[in-house]
Amino acid sequence: MANGSSLNEFLLLAFADTQELQLLHYVLFLGIYLAALLGNGLIITAIACDHHLHTPMYFFLLNLSLLDLGSISVTVPKSMANSLWDTRAISYSGCAAQVFFFFFLCSTEFSLLTVMAYDRYVAICRPLHYGNLMGSRACVQMAAAAWASSFLNALLHTGNTFSIPLCQGNTVDQFFCEVPQILKLSCSDAYLREVGLLLVSLCLVFGCFIFIVVSYMQIFTAVLRIPSEQGRHKAFSMCLPHLAVVSLFVGTGTFAHLKPPSLSSPSLDLVVAVLYAVVPPAVNPLIYSMRNKELKEALKKLIQRVHGQHQ
Repeated sequence: MANGSSLNEFLLLAFADTQELQLLHYVLFLGIYLAALLGNGLIITAIACDHHLHTPMYFFLLNLSLLDLGSISVTVPKSMANSLWDTRAISYSGCAAQVFFFFFLCSTEFSLLTVMAYDRYVAICRPLHYGNLMGSRACVQMAAAAWASSFLNALLHTGNTFSIPLCQGNTVDQFFCEVPQILKLSCSDAYLREVGLLLVSLCLVFGCFIFIVVSYMQIFTAVLRIPSEQGRHKAFSMCLPHLAVVSLFVGTGTFAHLKPPSLSSPSLDLVVAVLYAVVPPAVNPLIYSMRNKELKEALKKLIQRVHGQHQ
């Protein structure tokens, strides 16, 4: 195994060593995957079908649901299939595809969460300028910039990672392929180039995170100045779901990649990976619809319409 090109497959980390536990993992992942498909699918359909929801906030939420559907579909079905067929193998091209799509979709999601923080900031702190700053053309341009820049970023990282010679075997210490795990298999100083690129990406992520924090500090200052309790409640209801999704996304991802080595063990790494790669896409639809009356109404109408057609 002199380099990456001589590898034709990688071995992923198995969730369990007995068939019964592998089947349990399959059933658990199937449940989470179906919940994510149903929740995000309902939100996408409700927003697309209800013209009352054709606003910047819901346009970005639709994008977010598409990304959640994509990111969970990159990792979970392959892991389920491996458990079902009692194998750990993933092809070289399949591993590269997982690295690319997972990086691409997660980068786009974080970019969009940053744009959504700006949308909330303009809506609450500069309401008179909202129509000009968040017009449909501006929203499409911001979403397109998030998707396009993340696509190029993922292409760069994937190409760079898989051009590095790999000689530490082909066992990936994770249930899906991701850049840090592939770098562990490298055998030359060439991996430092990719580490440098990852640090640049981390700095950009940190910049976005600071932007979100500063936006919310100004938002909460403005909300506390609203005289009516009803107005304050409405503003908080608008912001809290987004803040919860950002916290879940950043918190789980940060702990997974920046936890001290002393805390590292294969089983803990596996649980943490599930928390940041599998749980958020399934939980996000719940977070967004829980405190949102407009979305609840649209979902109720959609379910009634479907129910009416089946009768």
